[in-house]
Amino acid sequence: MDWKPLVSTFTLLLLAELGDKTQLAVIMQAAKFQKPWMVFAGAALALVVVTGIGVIVGQACSTALPRDLLRWIAGAAFIIMGILMLLKVI
Repeated sequence: MDWKPLVSTFTLLLLAELGDKTQLAVIMQAAKFQKPWMVFAGAALALVVVTGIGVIVGQACSTALPRDLLRWIAGAAFIIMGILMLLKVI
């Protein structure tokens, strides 16, 4: 079994999600409801569903579009999002 995709994805998402608005929302929900296991279950289920959608869309894109084009689209999307985030701060 090739563990590289699992470890790479886990590490990337762990670092990307630390301290983001999703984590802050979960902290607020846990404080509000005082039921940490229910909040954990709801958050975990939501992340599984969102990730599933991402995997399905990613797989569909990879079969419909050439890999180089996907890289350019992803790179452009990240640059555009970065510029929009900078403009929102300024």
